[in-house]
Amino acid sequence: MCEPETPELAEAAAEGGADLIELGFPFSDPLADGPVIRCAAERALSRGMRTRECLECLAETRARLPHPIVPMTYSSLLEAYGWERFAEDAQSAGATSLIVADLPVEGRPDLRRVHMVAPTTPTERIRLAAERTDGWLYLVSVIGTTGARGVSDQLPDLVERARSVTRMPLYAGFGISTPEQAAAAAAMADGIVVGTAAVEVAARSGASGLRDYVASLRDVL
Repeated sequence: MCEPETPELAEAAAEGGADLIELGFPFSDPLADGPVIRCAAERALSRGMRTRECLECLAETRARLPHPIVPMTYSSLLEAYGWERFAEDAQSAGATSLIVADLPVEGRPDLRRVHMVAPTTPTERIRLAAERTDGWLYLVSVIGTTGARGVSDQLPDLVERARSVTRMPLYAGFGISTPEQAAAAAAMADGIVVGTAAVEVAARSGASGLRDYVASLRDVL
């Protein structure tokens, strides 16, 4: 979550080998997120982190890193802030793209963002999402919310169907936490996204722990 220590943590993740940084903008009802991310959002909100403060956090993170930085949030936050205003302010603050977890592919087609598809997504909708996604396609590898659960047996089919309709890079996320799981997912997709486990490590061990954790994942990719 975008809290005062976030730029330092993002820098540590990059030092560990992360190619891209996803920044969670906290929202009071994060439907796609499990308990760990929900608690992080509640903690950030209790400390006064609102959209403007998160954008400032994004700008500070951008000042430290050349890596792609992608805010992840929900449509209600953008609705309240203003869709066009948010897109402009996020870009000015250094966002490379955007993830809006609860916004379907048909919604706000003018908004530049990374699209998410899941095992339940029909192949034709995967094609549509791939045509409109920004840079890469986010494969939600499990049905349900975020959280460390392992690599789903549904991921191979999702990867196969996605590859049948697009050459866009495929990044698999949701459920991945250990180096072994990262290696298994990366053997199918082009990359992985790790959120919950990284938040847990950062909360427990700080920047140095996060750096080592990301490095352990990078070593198997």
